[in-house]
Amino acid sequence: MARKSKLKRKTSETDIEIELNIDGEGNYNIDTGLHFLDHMLESFSRHSFIDLNIKSKGDIEVDDHHTIEDVGILLGETFKEAIGNKKGIKRMADATVPMDDSIATVAIDISGRSYCNMYVDFTNEKIGDVSSQNIIHFFESFADSAKINFYAKVSGFNDHHKAEALFKAFAKSLKEACKIEHDKIPSTKGVL
Repeated sequence: MARKSKLKRKTSETDIEIELNIDGEGNYNIDTGLHFLDHMLESFSRHSFIDLNIKSKGDIEVDDHHTIEDVGILLGETFKEAIGNKKGIKRMADATVPMDDSIATVAIDISGRSYCNMYVDFTNEKIGDVSSQNIIHFFESFADSAKINFYAKVSGFNDHHKAEALFKAFAKSLKEACKIEHDKIPSTKGVL
């Protein structure tokens, strides 16, 4: 069964379309209007081997909050639809990724329940054209709409490196958690 999804989300603040293929090759075509967010999502796609197409128009003349939040929400919803009933998946995984002075660890449980716990301090208010606080909000939005547990711990000095290590660890842990290992629902409840 193909683990693919394509969804749209239109509000008075954003107009977004996302298409993803969990079992892809890491191909991407991403345009959110925010260059640093594009770079992080491209890195996510390449390192997860999840094909990802994102087209977003948002009120970035106001600020980056609505676009980042809504991309996170829709990416989570698209992932949730693509993963389906979760039959046979590994479900839980973690990854630690170094990048120069920084290191990030991400642990994921595709549990059907949302929770986001992040330990990351950015030094600067902005990273490129993105507010650093909204990097954290992106993951909160994704975890909530994807119905996953997301834990991240990042340390280092360079904010760009910290963010990129975070997105790469996210990529590696999510891909590993999606691996098909058997033919059962990995839960004592029988559902996820």
